Amino acid sequence: MSSHNMPVHLIDPLLLGLIDTDLKQLRTSPDSSHSECRYLCAPRDFTTFGVPDKAWKLEVGLFRAAERVGFQWLKLQSKDPRLEGMDDLSGTEIPLHYIFRLAAHAIHLVVFYERSGNYLWHGQLRLKRHMDRKFVPFWKLPFGRYPGAYNKLELISVSIDGLKVQIPKEPSQFLEERSHSRFIECRYREARSFFQLYPDDVSLDAVEFRRKAKALLHLASLTLNSLGVRFWLSSGTCLGWYRQCNIIPYSKDVDLGIFIQDYQPDIIPAFQKAGLPLKHKFGKVEDSLELSFQGEEEVKLDLFFFYEEDDHMWNGGTQAKSGKKFKYLFPKFTLCWTEFVELKVRVPCETLQYIEANYGKEWKIPVKTWDWKNSPPNVQPNGIWPINEWEEVIQLY
Repeated sequence: MSSHNMPVHLIDPLLLGLIDTDLKQLRTSPDSSHSECRYLCAPRDFTTFGVPDKAWKLEVGLFRAAERVGFQWLKLQSKDPRLEGMDDLSGTEIPLHYIFRLAAHAIHLVVFYERSGNYLWHGQLRLKRHMDRKFVPFWKLPFGRYPGAYNKLELISVSIDGLKVQIPKEPSQFLEERSHSRFIECRYREARSFFQLYPDDVSLDAVEFRRKAKALLHLASLTLNSLGVRFWLSSGTCLGWYRQCNIIPYSKDVDLGIFIQDYQPDIIPAFQKAGLPLKHKFGKVEDSLELSFQGEEEVKLDLFFFYEEDDHMWNGGTQAKSGKKFKYLFPKFTLCWTEFVELKVRVPCETLQYIEANYGKEWKIPVKTWDWKNSPPNVQPNGIWPINEWEEVIQLY
């Protein structure tokens, strides 16, 4: 790789775990080498490296050099999702994974692409029909079962077993990211079919609302990320992403979900400091918490906090004038990454079940008149707040 100017970096989970244990020593003695093969000889079938997409300009020469020393290789490629959109679904083929095999061991190279200028993405490892499925045990590979998204990497050089390699500066942080890296693409083909049935609103008002909502979502993401608070697209914002790959122009707000265990008291002052005043606060941390912030003009940001039970999750709602409480039930879900309005953001991995819980089986049909207390199929009454708690649980600004 070095002789072909291929700037690979080690991302092998097993090796990074071993290196992380000794990282302080490796950093203080960057050129030291152990007499024993301490890291690279750990028993495994693969060693995994990452490589930036811009490096693959001289791949033909690399393949020939690899063959000369006895490697067999396999190149896996697919359409570039960054080029897909409402106007063009064709994409163009790009390399995603390379596998070099020598005897019983294989080197797996994962190609990382920069997307929207702010994060890295790798594709899924998919074998085409003509490919040799016995080439290596693909199901054992630690990368490629699904696409992944990562923050941009800062790399450092360390010497392990006498070999100088680049690794993520914080191996443990990279390994933690890997465990939650699954990425889902926007459904452009389905969105195009949706707009054939229901032409998009391209009026000045719709365009202006989407601009404001996008800016609000970016600001909310920046604010919550600065606090280390996980969030995901919820309610109408999630529906817009899943159904039409865009913000629904008549929704009038941006909706985000947050697990209640991730709540921080700093959330309200952080949004106020960002120029978003608190519009209302309903409920309390132990029960049905909901925050709403005022964005530009009529656009607001709603934060719904989710509570977990044995067999479901739920978020609460409060009617200010009556003190009535409501509960919205969802099947349990996990979180994946996606890209939405040029932003790396989370969505429920089980998106269809999440959408159907909130909007029913007819979610593909636009509904412009929506009553938050009656329209959702997953809403149910949840009692009433005692009057002596109203001052705490019903705060309007």
